[in-house]
Amino acid sequence: MVLLGACGGSSSGTASAERPGADTKAGTGAGTGAARATGPAATTFATLRDVPKDGAPQAGTDGLVVHPTSPRAVLDRPGGRSVATLPTEQLGGPTWVPVVESSGEWRRVLLPSRPNQASGWISGAGLRTARTPYTVKVDLARRELTLLKSTRRVGRWPVAVGDAKTPTPPGRTFVMATLAPAKKTPSPLVLPLGTHSATLDTFGGGPGTVALHGWPDTSVFGKAVTHGCVRVPADALRHLSRVPLGTLVLIG
Repeated sequence: MVLLGACGGSSSGTASAERPGADTKAGTGAGTGAARATGPAATTFATLRDVPKDGAPQAGTDGLVVHPTSPRAVLDRPGGRSVATLPTEQLGGPTWVPVVESSGEWRRVLLPSRPNQASGWISGAGLRTARTPYTVKVDLARRELTLLKSTRRVGRWPVAVGDAKTPTPPGRTFVMATLAPAKKTPSPLVLPLGTHSATLDTFGGGPGTVALHGWPDTSVFGKAVTHGCVRVPADALRHLSRVPLGTLVLIG
């Protein structure tokens, strides 16, 4: 069972099939950065220490996402010290994380762990790579979600965001997993993100993971009423269900 803490409830179910995006391929490299993977697994349940913070929390990317085919050492800098391990799976599905910076064969990726905006460097050797054309933008002030595909707007919808005591955390994150709960209410799909509530260490038995998900009461849309998650209309959820894992989510 997986409990996602900031969603206003628990979501138990199974991960969906892999949706890695277009142009999936096996990466290549010289392998000079094949450091031994040590340290805690970088999952939504972990709190990592000594990892670099994302230096551009509202910047876009070129859509490059990567999947480790075996547990991968996460370093504090290119060729530096191993501070965590990036596992091959997240919440029962494949790990896909966005690349936010490159230096030679090294790739700086966003991580799904606490603290928010955690990042780290991994070797590009032997990674599966893909490019997603999508970007999800959540405007907290307007309480709107916009989905872009190749910079063109797919749709824009009013959404519910965190209230004053449990705000939705700003910054760039990513679609970490797609879960299909056994119980379809309040949402037939839950899309956990690689970020957490800044005010709740745990909720509903989970680690305070923020997610995008549906909600049956449409009166909440356009309001700040959640525990940190973003509740979206049914039409938005249908479009978001097609978004590949690792897709960038900009919250601000």
